[in-house]
Amino acid sequence: MDRTKTIALILLAVLTAMATGASTAQTLAALPTPSPAALTLNEARPLPAWSAFCQRYAAECAVDADAPARIALTPAVWSTIATVNRRVNKSLNAVTDGDHWGVPDRWDLAEDGSGDCEDYQLLKRRMLVERGLPRRALRMTVVIDEIGEGHAVLMVRTDRGDLILDNKTNAVLSGPRTGYTFIKREGQDGLAWVTLNGGASPVATANR
Repeated sequence: MDRTKTIALILLAVLTAMATGASTAQTLAALPTPSPAALTLNEARPLPAWSAFCQRYAAECAVDADAPARIALTPAVWSTIATVNRRVNKSLNAVTDGDHWGVPDRWDLAEDGSGDCEDYQLLKRRMLVERGLPRRALRMTVVIDEIGEGHAVLMVRTDRGDLILDNKTNAVLSGPRTGYTFIKREGQDGLAWVTLNGGASPVATANR
């Protein structure tokens, strides 16, 4: 191979490496900036509807203490989280538990294609676990929403802070950006829940 072709091949390799590096940097820059995790205060009681759900779906509530408590938020993981959040939000028919089941609050996996806030989040969690994310880092969480009502979201605990999956928006946000008051979430070391930043707990999560 002559000198001119050799130099051309070297230049091509350098330019390709630079382009790949720039692309990776842009992808990483698009990830959320680190944010402080919600403060865990002490043990809390789960909602009665959660306890009933766990009797029907024990595996969905089990805590594996050997699993990671936080997820490394790589571009691939971020893409998976955002895709599942959008897909479930689009696929389910929003309906209150009163209209759906004839009861004020029932947590389920929306296996019939309909559900309210907690059902969306439980289905998202199942799908994320199926895609390899540890359930221990995916915590069901109770909040008071922007209209002062009980609401359920899915907290994804990552090395860049806690991210919130919500059926009210396709955007994956950090906790503070939701504007919600965080009340409690599943614990990561057992079946008991834990309080988050205080506040009175709602008796139900009745939002669609």
